[in-house]
Amino acid sequence: MRKLLPKLCLIVLTLVFISGCNMLYRQPVFQGTLLDKANVDQLKEGLSQQEVYQLIGTPPIADPFHQSRWDYTATQRHRYSKMEVKTMTLFFENGNLTKWEGEYFPEQDLELAKEMRKFGNLPKDKDKKQRR
Repeated sequence: MRKLLPKLCLIVLTLVFISGCNMLYRQPVFQGTLLDKANVDQLKEGLSQQEVYQLIGTPPIADPFHQSRWDYTATQRHRYSKMEVKTMTLFFENGNLTKWEGEYFPEQDLELAKEMRKFGNLPKDKDKKQRR
């Protein structure tokens, strides 16, 4: 019995460690540009590039061959699922917005922004009111 006890303890500890590995929390990973749904809803044909820049920010992908096209790409991965990629493309002609297509993560962006505000990475709503 004394010879079995250390082996049994080793087996039990190993099983505990292995079972614990599956319970680790894996944080969802978002990469790309956070596009605010309210700002994207304000897009309309005829806006200048400067106005679009003020609404939704700088495009993360700058293509030197297509300067009249802005691409906003974002990726999302949850736990063990596959990575989801969404791209929103804006087209300009003579410096004015002509059309936009694609999709983004509006709900997830809002959730992520709320979560980041807890850690001080983004301004809180009360800070936005003070700046105005």
